[in-house]
Amino acid sequence: MAKAECTPKWNTLALRNRKTCPTPEKSFQTTFTPVSKDKNSQTAGLLAGGDTQSSNGPSGQFVARGSIESPSKVLLMLVAGLSFSTRLYKLTEPPHVCWDETHFGKMGSYYINRTFFFDVHPPLGKMLIGLAGYMSGYNGTFPFIKPGDKYENQNYWGMRGFCAVLGSFLPIFAYLIVLELSNSCTAAIIAATLLIFDTGCITISQYILLDPILMFFIMAAVLSMVKFNQQRYRSFTASWWFWLVLTGINLAGALGVKFVGLSTLQSTSLLGLLHSSCFPSSSIGPGDGFFSSAFQSRLIGNNLHNASMPEYLAFGSTVTIKNLRIAGGYLHSHWHLYPEGVGARQQQVTAYLHKDYNNLWVVHRQQDNNSQSGNPDLVRHGDIVRLEHKETTRNLHSHLHEAPLTKKHFQVTGYGINGTGDANDLWQMEVCGGRKGDPVKVLRSKVRFLHRATGCVLYSSGKTLPKWGWEQIEVTCSPYLKETPSSQWNIEDHINPKLPNISLSVLKPNFLEILLESHIVMFRGNSGLKPKDNEMNSKPWHWPINYQGLRFSGVNATEYRVYLLGNPVVWWINLASLGLYFTMVAVASIATQRGFSLGQQRIEHSLVLVRGGGLLMLGWLLHYAPFFTMGRILYFHHYFPAMLFSSMLTGTKLFYLFHPLSYGMTGPLAHEPGSAMAGLKWMDSWEF
Repeated sequence: MAKAECTPKWNTLALRNRKTCPTPEKSFQTTFTPVSKDKNSQTAGLLAGGDTQSSNGPSGQFVARGSIESPSKVLLMLVAGLSFSTRLYKLTEPPHVCWDETHFGKMGSYYINRTFFFDVHPPLGKMLIGLAGYMSGYNGTFPFIKPGDKYENQNYWGMRGFCAVLGSFLPIFAYLIVLELSNSCTAAIIAATLLIFDTGCITISQYILLDPILMFFIMAAVLSMVKFNQQRYRSFTASWWFWLVLTGINLAGALGVKFVGLSTLQSTSLLGLLHSSCFPSSSIGPGDGFFSSAFQSRLIGNNLHNASMPEYLAFGSTVTIKNLRIAGGYLHSHWHLYPEGVGARQQQVTAYLHKDYNNLWVVHRQQDNNSQSGNPDLVRHGDIVRLEHKETTRNLHSHLHEAPLTKKHFQVTGYGINGTGDANDLWQMEVCGGRKGDPVKVLRSKVRFLHRATGCVLYSSGKTLPKWGWEQIEVTCSPYLKETPSSQWNIEDHINPKLPNISLSVLKPNFLEILLESHIVMFRGNSGLKPKDNEMNSKPWHWPINYQGLRFSGVNATEYRVYLLGNPVVWWINLASLGLYFTMVAVASIATQRGFSLGQQRIEHSLVLVRGGGLLMLGWLLHYAPFFTMGRILYFHHYFPAMLFSSMLTGTKLFYLFHPLSYGMTGPLAHEPGSAMAGLKWMDSWEF
């Protein structure tokens, strides 16, 4: 590899005899402050990245004035050829839905059909998948019901091909990033090779998933940032602006696919508008109920869009009651009872995130007057009401039994039948900020339901019930009466043929309100993901050691089996490299602190290790460590962005470690002070 090694033409005597790649382009120029009498002080300053003043210049810092030489075109073409060929090979196999293709292929179809849906991830990745399908002739009709469903005559190859092409750029980006950071073709080709031949990176790039799209933008952002950093002494030039803008675009792209950089979340603001404008219809799409009533009024096909209904709530009305907590759900009940040992064995009352017939309730007086004729009386602030579940005819009820999950709250149930019950079925209706006699406005009034017998308030806890509760949201009666969105509700659907209707078009929210709500709903939905029955999940400590893979398709010998697992050779080398990196940096730091002379050449390569390697180590930590704090379900594929950084760090470090052997050495032997190979003679038989 010595001939292919691209190194900068240093303006220092110590590197005068180093080989360089001939190029017509401007070479990478670097200046060092002349060696001072206090060599150890200078060494420590260089490793720390600090400025060291001298009489000959303002800084002893490692200063880059230009850009590195162009990488070998042959090597870059080789990397590109191997990367694309390994990712595009057998792209259409297997010809059926694999793992999360059932989600992201389906969501691509929703975009093609302009159908509103809810997902826990930002929209950009699914939009690009939908665009790829549309451009390749896919018509958006395949249902993507479950893994294993045959594609038959559907044009699924376009969506898979789009993801594979983006995944093919990852080794190319790794090559260019490491080349910029280390100025070494050897280090760059090591990093690229690790990714090219990693089985996990190949597998995850070949299917309709968000991961290759996400990793494309992450790596493009890192490359753009490194390129921009090379322009730091050419501020406000065209190239400076180009790489700065491209860094921002790629960061926004990564954040628009998944929430991986919360500190720059504002970069995705434009995506919220774009996502909303893609959906003039929501009639068959899932997810309307995750959003507020006002949000839903913007969606063509939703029952609230351009709807008309009575403006004020009246006794005898049939209504749906929606909690104001984001993703708080509709007040809901069904025939199922609470299980033994969970409060009273009465009918379950929950909050449900989807529109459903079991969300309907009828508003009654404390004691109905069946002889009432003409216009019904309006419900006003302070009135006592009884809410009867329309399907089961049981009343909304609470008592002093503890709630299923929130133990300091009281249980809420359905009790009685056909209007009969007891005093625990009565609730006082309050308009937040209202006064006695104020009417309850549909959609606009925030109301609370105070339980007359216990004094608690109807509350949506946001906690997901176990399987016996159909994984719906817990509804309780809270003894804590502070007004919060969890204890506030609004009347959404309102049916009463005895009252005049008004248009709801005046209630549509503005763009900023939509943007804020959509992001909050995505955040909460993401954090609430739980494993399904028999679903394989993993823990973060499993990932770097390649402990357990992920089944994409097939189980037995007669099926086409796809299993996501990293190449053990690559992953275990990366794991060793991570541990060794900290050791190497610590040894170098201790050596400078103890006064050992590293030599000028070793100082320069230490800068590459500390600065370039430090950036890659930071990238690995930022894409790995946060998963230890997450309560949601985790999978093996979550580690792959971090794995990209560990592979690049391996390339940088392995090159650095035995770099002097590539070109020959002068000066002290390995066992002598100041040797370029100090500490690297691991075996006595190594005679350097």
